[in-house]
Formats: sequence, structure tokens, C-alpha cells
Amino acid sequence: MPDSTDRRILRHLLADPRATNAVLAERAGVAPASLWRRLDRLRDTGVIAAIQERIDWRALGYEVQVSLRFTLDKTSPRAFDEFIAAAREVPEVTEIQTFLGSVDLRLSVIARDMAHWQQIYRDRILTLPHVSDSDALMLVSTIKDSGELAL
Repeated sequence: MPDSTDRRILRHLLADPRATNAVLAERAGVAPASLWRRLDRLRDTGVIAAIQERIDWRALGYEVQVSLRFTLDKTSPRAFDEFIAAAREVPEVTEIQTFLGSVDLRLSVIARDMAHWQQIYRDRILTLPHVSDSDALMLVSTIKDSGELAL
């Protein structure tokens, strides 16, 4: 389990993931060698899975973001596998999640505009296998988008 120093390092890392190790060590109040060892241990134990850049799809011209929820017809034992394989082939699908409950899967889909969304929906989404029900939620605004918790 991370101790208070590890949590302080993680807080600073979340606040500025691009900070150099020297800057991060200074902000966290630890020696650079100690920071390096702690980060290495946090990676080895899986606490830090990856430090990633995020793409702002709107800045690249993808103005439409849709969350699609699906319930599958599970009379086929391969329904999940076949649906997921087909969904992976849709280039505009940026995320696939599975759930327990009334919704089986959720896809995040991006499109340049409404005409592009309609084309994706007609040509790619409606052809996904084993769908018994679906629901679409179009993103209007993002109020909070953070993986941060109080550490």
C-alpha cells in the first residue's frame, strides 16, 4: 500500500504528469533518487499503469461524441465475442466497456459532424451482431473529466 510520501508523489504526478523527475521530487519534498525508486516500485506494483497523452478529438475536427449502450441477445454463446470483434473494426469507436446489469456494453464513438455520425450509425453501428436493444447518448458538455481522487 502506498504510504503518505507515495500519495504525495502521486498527487503531484496527477497535477502535472509532464513534470520532470527533478521537478516532481522537489514538489513532493523527496530526494531525486528516492523519487525514482518510489516511482519504480509504484509501476512494478501496478499503482501507476501508464502516463499517457490524451488527444482532444474536437481539436482534430471530431465535433460529435456519442455514448452507445447495448443489450445483447445472449441466445448465442458467442454473442459478446462476436459483438466486440465487430465493434473493434469500427475506426470511430474509441472505447469499448462491458457491464453487469441491464446494459451489456458501452461504446464511445466520435464523428466529424452529424452527417458523418449518421453514416457511421447506418453503415457500421446498425450492422453490429446480436443487438437486442440500444440507446444513444450524445455528449453536450463535459463537466468533469478526471481520474483524480483524494490521495
